Amino acid sequence: MERESMEFDVVIVGGGPAGLSAAIRLMQMAQEKDQELMVCVIEKGSEVGAHILSGAVVDPIALNELIPDWKEKGAPLNTPVTHNHHWVLSETGKTEVPHFLLPPILSNKGMYTLSLGNLTRWLGEQAEALGVEVYPGFAGAEVLYHKDGRVKGVATGDMGIGRDGEQKGGYTPGMELHGKYTLFAEGCRGSLTKELEAKFDLRADSEPQVYGIGIKELWDIDPEKHVPGTVIHSQGWPIDDAKGGGFIYHQENNQIAIGFVVNLNYKNPHLSPFDEMQRWKTHPAIKPLLEGGRRVAYGARAINQGGLQSVPKLSFPGGAVIGCAAGFVNVPRIKGSHNAMKSGMLAAEAAFDKIIAGSEGAEELTAYGDAFEKSWIYKDLHKVRNFGPSWSKFGNTMGTLISGFEMWVQSLGLGFLMPWTMKHTGPDNAATGKASEYEPIDYPKPDGVLTFDKLSSVFLSNTNHEEDQPIHLTLKDDSIPVAVNLKDYDGPEQRFCPAGVYEYVEDEGATEKRLQINAQNCVHCKTCDIKDITQNINWVVPEGGGGPNYPNM
Repeated sequence: MERESMEFDVVIVGGGPAGLSAAIRLMQMAQEKDQELMVCVIEKGSEVGAHILSGAVVDPIALNELIPDWKEKGAPLNTPVTHNHHWVLSETGKTEVPHFLLPPILSNKGMYTLSLGNLTRWLGEQAEALGVEVYPGFAGAEVLYHKDGRVKGVATGDMGIGRDGEQKGGYTPGMELHGKYTLFAEGCRGSLTKELEAKFDLRADSEPQVYGIGIKELWDIDPEKHVPGTVIHSQGWPIDDAKGGGFIYHQENNQIAIGFVVNLNYKNPHLSPFDEMQRWKTHPAIKPLLEGGRRVAYGARAINQGGLQSVPKLSFPGGAVIGCAAGFVNVPRIKGSHNAMKSGMLAAEAAFDKIIAGSEGAEELTAYGDAFEKSWIYKDLHKVRNFGPSWSKFGNTMGTLISGFEMWVQSLGLGFLMPWTMKHTGPDNAATGKASEYEPIDYPKPDGVLTFDKLSSVFLSNTNHEEDQPIHLTLKDDSIPVAVNLKDYDGPEQRFCPAGVYEYVEDEGATEKRLQINAQNCVHCKTCDIKDITQNINWVVPEGGGGPNYPNM
C-alpha cells in the first residue's frame, strides 16, 4: 500500500512546550498579517502531554511573551514558589546553604512549581483553538528529503506490523507530511534529530551533548507536612564518583514531586540511577516527609546537560531543531522549558517570514540561529556555561565552589573577567570504566512502602506498547552485549535503564547468558541510546501512541 501525503506550510515533530509554542506563534503571526497558514503538530504520545516529564519549576518568561493573558485563559500555574532551600547531604545529616549565599541566578522568585505535562496539555488546547492541526498518537519515524537534499517533511510510522516484520490484519501504512519547513521538537536525544545532525554535520562546531537521567515520583503526603510553593534541592549523598542531586517540590493538592538526577558521565558500571534515587529517599531529612504518604506516579527521562557549548547548528535546508532536541537546559537553574518555548517562537518567526516572502523551503532558516544568539536564551546559557565542565573536571565539592564563584561574578555583571569557556570531558558512554576496576554496589532491597522495585514503578507510569510489534530498541550488532558489555562491564544496561527493559538471562541448556529486551517496559527515557558503551543500542520510535501515559508529571 502506498503512503498518502498531506501538505502543510510547517510540519512540527513533537507536541511538547517547544513544538506547541512554535505552532502557536506561527498562527498568531498569520492572524496579525491576515495570512492563511497550515500548520500541523504530530506527537508520538497517546495524547498531548502523555510523554512530558519534568521537575518542574517553571520560569514564565516565555509564556508571558507568547500568551500574555495566560492567567485569564486558565494556564495551570497555580503554585508560586514561596520558599527556596539548598541542602548538602551526608549519610546521616544535612547542611543547609543559606539562601543569601546562593548566586542570584539560582533564585526561584517569580517561578511556579507545577506539572509540565498539564501545562503542555493547556498549550495544546491553545494551539488547536488557533487552527493548528494536532495529531497525537502519530510518531515521526522517517525524515523525507527532496531530490536536492532538502528536508521535505516526515513520515509517520506504519501501524499493524508484527514483531516478525510482517503485516498484520488492520495494517495501515504511515502518512507522509510535507511542509515548506519542518521543525523538529522531539525532546532530548530525538531519534530523527540524531539523523539530521549526522546528515548535515550540525555538530561540526559544537561540543558533544552530555546528559543526565532524572528519576521522578509523585507523592500524596500528609497535609500537615505540605507547604505549597516550597522548593528544595539537594546535592551530596548518596552518590560519590557520580554527579547529580535531588529535588523536592511542594505542588498543589497536598502533592509533592520528588526526583533524583544522575549525570550520565559516571564511571562505575555497577551504579544504578534508579536505586540511587530509592536510597536517597531513606535519608533522615527526606524519609519523614514521605512517611504516611502514598506514591502515585513514576517516570524517568534523560536531560540535556551540555549547555551552550553543546548547542548544535540550529537550521539546515528545509527545517530547524528546537527545544530540548537542540539542548537549551540551564543546568544549575534546573530549568529548560522557558528556553525551549522561546526557541520554538524564534524558529516560528523565521519560518513565517520566509513563507510569506514566497519561499518554498529552499532558503535556510539562518535568521533563527542569528535570533538565538541575540536572545535571552543565549544570555541565560552563557552565564552558566562552565557549570557542568567544572563539576566534571574538579568533582562535586571543588566544582560547586568554582562554578558558584563564577555565577556570582556573572550576577554582578563582571562576566567579562571570566571570558573562557570550558570544554566537556567527552561523551557519556566513553566515561564508563570496566567492572573489574570498581566495587559492586550493594543496594538495599525495596520495602514496598518507601522504596520500590523497577517493575512496580513502571506500572505507575501507565506504560503500554502493542506487544506484537517490532522491538524499537534495536541492536546494530547482536553479539556485542554478551561479548563486550557483559564480559567487560557486567552488563550495565541492566542498571542504567530505569524500567527493567534489559536483562541477561540464561536459557536451560545454554552455555552463556543472552540479552533479553523487554521493550514493552520502555518509558522512552533514551538513557540506553546515550549510555550504551559501544553505542550499539539505537532507540527508534515504536508504534504511535506507545510508551508511558503520565497523568500529571
